[in-house]
Parts: sequence; C-alpha cells; structure tokens
Amino acid sequence: MKYILLLGRVLFSLIFIVKAVHHCSSEAMSHAIAVGVPVPYLFVPLSGLLSFLGGLSILLGFKARIGAWLLFVFLLPVTLIMHRFWESQEGIVAMLQHLCFMKNLSLIGAVLMIAYFGSGPLSLSKSSPLKK
Repeated sequence: MKYILLLGRVLFSLIFIVKAVHHCSSEAMSHAIAVGVPVPYLFVPLSGLLSFLGGLSILLGFKARIGAWLLFVFLLPVTLIMHRFWESQEGIVAMLQHLCFMKNLSLIGAVLMIAYFGSGPLSLSKSSPLKK
C-alpha cells in the first residue's frame, strides 16, 4: 500500500512541476493579461514558482503539508481568475473553461487532503502520520 501512495504523489505532482515552466512563457503572460490578471509580470512568474515548489515538495514528500498550502495559494486565484467559464459566450470555450475549473476544484480537494494527512510513507519527511 505504501507504494500506491508514492505513485499517487508522483502522478499528482507532475502537473504542477511540468506546467510551472510554462508560467515563464510569453504565451502565459499574454493570456494572463487578456483575462485581466492584476500585475501579471509579478503574479504569473510567482504562480509558476508556487506551482513548482509545491509540486516538488509533494513529489519528494518533504514538508508536503507546506507544499500543499503553496499549491492551494496557487490554485485558488488561478481557478477563480483564469477559468471564469460563466463569462464565456462561445460554447466550446465555455465548456473547456468549465472543465478546467472543475479539474482545479478536484486538485484543490486533493491539496486539502495532503495538507491534512501529510505525504504518507516513502517520503523525506519524518513526521507523516500515515508513515508505518
């Protein structure tokens, strides 16, 4: 069972680590500006940093509770600002934004579980309550 939790941490963290690099791209900045992100030249790279550090923390199981809160701080505004499906007029755009919104809600749920339970076994942290 401990390997299942490790696999879950690996699979969960990949989206945050892999996509963090995208936050440094001109496309990400342009999109953030288009949807009205305030101070995008600060918040877009900062969101990439939060995503990378939180994902890495959970992947390694090192201070995963802190990493989970970093991801929560990343996900909440991104979900509410970047995926406002209720404002989309086009059917396909609204559908894709709704899908991204719901995906992020699911990720927020998982982040909150990690914030509560910690990283589990096979982690670098010594204080996980799930460790046996």
